[in-house]
Amino acid sequence: QVQLVESGGGLVQAGGSLRLSCAASGRTFANYAMGWFRQAPGKEREFVGNISPSGARTVYAESVKGRFTISRDNAKNMVYLQMNSLKLEDTAVYYCAADAIPFRIGSTERDFGSWGQGTQVTVSS
Repeated sequence: QVQLVESGGGLVQAGGSLRLSCAASGRTFANYAMGWFRQAPGKEREFVGNISPSGARTVYAESVKGRFTISRDNAKNMVYLQMNSLKLEDTAVYYCAADAIPFRIGSTERDFGSWGQGTQVTVSS
């Protein structure tokens, strides 16, 4: 298991930017893909994007492609979600997650065995 702690959420105006951070501890961080998910009020949790163990490959949901960027720093056991051009519909609790299996790049909730507590992002008009 790995422990994950998100930070960086908050209130931002539409069109603005936020960067979320996720600190990991507890196992060899560099061996595991990381993912970001979000859950809006009244909706199911959805995939935002993921990043391979090395950081060389990223995949994004269509709804955030071109606006969000995932990166990681394996030396610091950190993963980031840079969110630009935020829209009202980006309002949600954002979660980082660690893949349950090393060197796999999961993309569904069931692929991820460890989750952070979530951080609220609210986009206002």
